[in-house]
Amino acid sequence: MNKLDTNVPLIVIDVQKAFDDKSWGKRNNPFAEKNIEKLIEHWNSHQRLVIYVKHISKNKESLFHPKNETSEFKEMITPLPNDMIITKSVNSAFIGTTLEEILRKRNCPNIVITGLTTNHCVETTARMAGNLGFNPYLVSDATATFDRQSLSGETLTAEKIHEMTLANLHEEFAIIKTTEEIVAML
Repeated sequence: MNKLDTNVPLIVIDVQKAFDDKSWGKRNNPFAEKNIEKLIEHWNSHQRLVIYVKHISKNKESLFHPKNETSEFKEMITPLPNDMIITKSVNSAFIGTTLEEILRKRNCPNIVITGLTTNHCVETTARMAGNLGFNPYLVSDATATFDRQSLSGETLTAEKIHEMTLANLHEEFAIIKTTEEIVAML
């Protein structure tokens, strides 16, 4: 198994209280936050860069609007002084932010991506990272999503959406690994 260079940052996307709201419905992977926390602890113990991405909506009715407590990070997220926090208002952590510039200035061709939700901001960021020439690793058990309704009204389960998203990304836009596999690469 390959080792990750010491300059590989961990990018933690949208681990915010808004995703605890019942309006999202049924979710897969109840252990995603524990795995994210484990990754953060390993990055911190190796003094590696963690970049936290926070979704801030311009819509005043949104759970992600800055006036709502639900826009705050979940309690497990406690950035250290050397960590970075980037805010975004769209799905990609690269649009309207300095993320690409930060990664290029630090010579970080490889990145590790985790967060919420698999088929929205995590997927969009991973796709863009691949398109921009980065080599993203996406941590399969450190992300999660929610059930959705298809256009025909069928319920698409969070687990199937999660699996399909990972399958679509794997080896085209990102390399899919588990938390244990990534930790072993440090």
